[in-house]
Amino acid sequence: MKPFYEHMERAGKLIGRMKLPRNCVEPGALAQAAWRVAVGERVASHCQPGALVRGRLIIYTEDAVWQSQLFALRHQILARLEEALGNKLISELDFRRATQRKLPQREMARKRPALETKSAESDGIQDPSLAHIYRMRRKRSTA
Repeated sequence: MKPFYEHMERAGKLIGRMKLPRNCVEPGALAQAAWRVAVGERVASHCQPGALVRGRLIIYTEDAVWQSQLFALRHQILARLEEALGNKLISELDFRRATQRKLPQREMARKRPALETKSAESDGIQDPSLAHIYRMRRKRSTA
């Protein structure tokens, strides 16, 4: 059985090729549906598509690192979105850091029992001040 995203990709291509009236499918909803197909599950768990404004799809990322990494890959992502949609609906991607309310899946990831294993990782750091900084950064990233 094929994974769900492969079926969505095929459906997205099919819908893109259909000659439907413009008002039949909202372009923003179509772009949001194609996002997960274009970037994959792992990347999509760290960012979320927002509104489509004049050909620009707004993407909310969970932090500045994801924002800069996705910005560097924007041309490849645009090509995959065009391939998934079957047309040039999206001309630009606008990456923004999200507030906590914009990324509910981040809250779900926090509920996993991850803090117990994270403290063991800092035990291998010899310098006490660096170990403290590491623990604080880890705590901040999961808080």
